Amino acid sequence: MISEILKEKTSADHLLYVSLKYTKTGDVILNLIARWKSMIEISFDALLEVALKEKKIPHLPESPKQRIEFMKKVYKKSPEIQETIKLYIFFKQIPELPKTREGEFRKNVALKVTRGKEEIRIDTEKLKEYSELLETFISKVKHILSE
Repeated sequence: MISEILKEKTSADHLLYVSLKYTKTGDVILNLIARWKSMIEISFDALLEVALKEKKIPHLPESPKQRIEFMKKVYKKSPEIQETIKLYIFFKQIPELPKTREGEFRKNVALKVTRGKEEIRIDTEKLKEYSELLETFISKVKHILSE
């Protein structure tokens, strides 16, 4: 399971540090977010399996919404996991939300996502913040899975 997570992480890192650097398009940002979302889902599944073995949950969740609820409940004392859950929910919403691309093929490429009245600008700085958060999340996941 950890190898799958690391494979997704490696692909995401490549998108962030290589593809985005050279292509600078909104599509690369969307692909990166999709890759991170996939990595988080695999991590959640692994963490939920650990929780099931430790009898912290009665069964593995069938729906994504139930998966998130179980994750919030079981790992409520872990700030890294709680922050990642919020980020994951946002990543899941992005495909349906209205988006505008800015500065494509230029240094300051960005994707503006409108969520309700809030406008979120996803640029390279924001992507690096997400990357750091996910880095600490993966470290936490590795720690939990190795126990």
